[in-house]
Amino acid sequence: MGPRNLSNASEFLLLQFLEEPALQPLIFALFLSLYLITVFGNLLIILAISSDSHLHTPMYFFLSNLSFVDICFTSTTIPKMPWNIQIQSKVITYEGCITQVYFFTLCIGLDDFLLTVMAHDRFVAICHPLHYTVLMNLWLCGTLVLVSWIVSVLDSFLQTLMVLRLSFCGKVIIPHYFCELKQLIQLACSDSFLSDMVIYFAVVLLGGGPLAGILYSYFRIVSSIRGISSAQGKYKAFSTCASHLSVVSLFYCTCLGVYLSSAATPSTHTSATASVMYTVVPPMLNPFIYSLRNKDIKRVLKAFFRMVAIKRPIVLSWRREHN
Repeated sequence: MGPRNLSNASEFLLLQFLEEPALQPLIFALFLSLYLITVFGNLLIILAISSDSHLHTPMYFFLSNLSFVDICFTSTTIPKMPWNIQIQSKVITYEGCITQVYFFTLCIGLDDFLLTVMAHDRFVAICHPLHYTVLMNLWLCGTLVLVSWIVSVLDSFLQTLMVLRLSFCGKVIIPHYFCELKQLIQLACSDSFLSDMVIYFAVVLLGGGPLAGILYSYFRIVSSIRGISSAQGKYKAFSTCASHLSVVSLFYCTCLGVYLSSAATPSTHTSATASVMYTVVPPMLNPFIYSLRNKDIKRVLKAFFRMVAIKRPIVLSWRREHN
């Protein structure tokens, strides 16, 4: 059978984690639990920041945007797996696959840019504390987030176009649990040189650039902290960026681990398992990192749960009286 254009394909098959019927109930419960934890945790962060005026600062503005993107990130990839297990199907439609490619690329780009913007915010806060409110004003913060969205949307659109131009032979079987860009390009029958070059260019420019910005910001931060004479002052300065540094390390270490593991072991099972680490783990752990290491977030969350605990008996009592 000769190559056929992707636009003529009506569906693909997602095989990873679906080969063993005996494990499907466990996988269903695992993926659903991870998804619910991720969404609930990030929603709590957004709710805490929006409900407390003391948290209406640049750092928490960027954090709320990161939490929103993480919800979209996991919603792009995870729900399809338990849904396929529930309906006993391995099929994903052409439209669904292209949608996953687009939003997955968009969200991972946004994560990268937002982490870079947050590193710059911590750099200004520690190295230029007296001018922080002037330098990190509302207009600049909004512009940084808007530019991050625009660049990520354009990059995702270009990457998706590279997939649309490819041709495939016969039945398209994706050895993954979602439509990953790299996997689709590897499965193409047509020449994928241009698509590969676009991916490499995007990784170097839009991946390496933000990473260089983060490293530069933390180099300046460390230099500034070393200049502080008191140990208490050093600890206070470092604690303001400890949460962000933990999230950055988690994001880049999991991404790097995926590519190193796939390069060392060409097994598709190993590659797919490693991909779970950067598509599921960072968005799930980010809320815990910020809530456990940030006293302002902990204070607001404690107040929120205390208020819920007080209101619940009142509501139950009111219902009993009117029943």
